[in-house]
Amino acid sequence: MAHPPAPLFSTARLRAQRDRMGVQPAEANFLAPIIAETLLDRLAMVTRPLPRVLLIGAHDAALADQLRAAANTLTLFEAGPRLAAARGALVGEADAIDLPFESFDLIVWPGGLESVNDVPGALVRMRALLAPDGLLLGAFVGDGSLARLRRALVSEGVRSVARLHPQIDLSAMGNLLQRTGFALPVVDVDALTVRYGDFFALVRDLRAAGLSNQMAAAPPPLTREEAALVAAAFAAQADPDGRTAEQFRIVHFSGWAPHPDQPKPARRGSGTASLADALKSKD
Repeated sequence: MAHPPAPLFSTARLRAQRDRMGVQPAEANFLAPIIAETLLDRLAMVTRPLPRVLLIGAHDAALADQLRAAANTLTLFEAGPRLAAARGALVGEADAIDLPFESFDLIVWPGGLESVNDVPGALVRMRALLAPDGLLLGAFVGDGSLARLRRALVSEGVRSVARLHPQIDLSAMGNLLQRTGFALPVVDVDALTVRYGDFFALVRDLRAAGLSNQMAAAPPPLTREEAALVAAAFAAQADPDGRTAEQFRIVHFSGWAPHPDQPKPARRGSGTASLADALKSKD
């Protein structure tokens, strides 16, 4: 009998990082308000009410307050037990969430999908929690992010271990939404460039945003000598003013629980125009 694969991410490390996010100043996590603003802008384009809302992650109190003001009920779900207790949230991991089916009209997930062990399983659970014609709306730091940091971490003299997470790209996310039963999936990306004076400023931002290492096979910390090598390799990629531009690629995604009244894609072969005719050059 085959054994299940070992988890890629450590739930203990995830919980500890989430709890640390709950005690830091709100302004320390610069990504949270950027992601929240985009999600709220997209939500504002939905014209019908979505009264029962589930927010995955209790770290952004401002986002929770805005969703609460627009909803009949807001349920918070959080992996960090101390953060959950402080914010009145249910506690658990997103890929093991256990709530009644069809309980929500809207699920908002502002970061965290990239660190879930069972991404398809988590999406299947979200799909089951949504009432028909309910909306899943979320974002995460995706493929192509932190390219300069990745290059710096493979500098000569630094132990070759996994220090950065594997990343989910746009096409994979679109396929996952379709495979897990969501209708009308939409996936796109915003590229955010941040310029850093040094490697350690970037590390502080990653920790504040809950983006530091959560791998189950956690590598040992960098030695002082290795940290100096990484810092130097990061600085070597700087612009002429001495600041290094790093990119965060924020993947936004949405999908709807199927409903008979939703628009349907045209049946294959039902078109009346010829592609060959459309491609002909005009005389």
